[in-house]
Amino acid sequence: MKKILTISEAGKLIKSDSSVMIGGFLRCGSPARIVDEILKNDIGNLTLIANDTCIPEADRGKLIVNKRIKKAIVAHIGTNPETGRQMDAGEIEVELVPMGTLVERIRAAGAGLGGVLTPTGVGTIVENGKTIMEIEGKKYLFEKPLKADYAIIYATKADKYGNLFLQGTTRNFNTVMATAADVVIVEADELSEEPLNPDEITIPGVFVDYIAI
Repeated sequence: MKKILTISEAGKLIKSDSSVMIGGFLRCGSPARIVDEILKNDIGNLTLIANDTCIPEADRGKLIVNKRIKKAIVAHIGTNPETGRQMDAGEIEVELVPMGTLVERIRAAGAGLGGVLTPTGVGTIVENGKTIMEIEGKKYLFEKPLKADYAIIYATKADKYGNLFLQGTTRNFNTVMATAADVVIVEADELSEEPLNPDEITIPGVFVDYIAI
């Protein structure tokens, strides 16, 4: 059985100065209510790992606007002008990572791998400061695993054993992030009294620490 929390209690688990993976692709599959609690609790100086910094008025975007993020490791920031403004002003550090590479770095951490090799970025500024390896005449960048202190993810439905079902495209980054953090906190729309049917489980409960309703 997993520990069942309120959304308010879940927000209090996150500590300042920590690294936090937050699931979602823009607003799809985002744990927006827990993010709101982070704001209420004045938690800051966070390293954000996410697909994007969303939009200024929603979940991850609010953390940017309220200057709770010291560094963002993301695939794109174009939908949140405030991220770009803070980056240009030196108020936030932004590490832009190609989306496929970002997913693979997270997956590598979850799988216990030492890193991944990718041709993406070879011959561009992405390769600056990175190890370049040549295999069978083709160049690859060595990318290190990416893990976090916390992963805050979303689920359409959870059972008390931590098994999760995610509807459609809400799966996005949530599934891989569940494997790559020390503490995994789930914001679920629904808590099932009965165990989920194995055929509908998207993320097994072994990866989950807390369920917030």
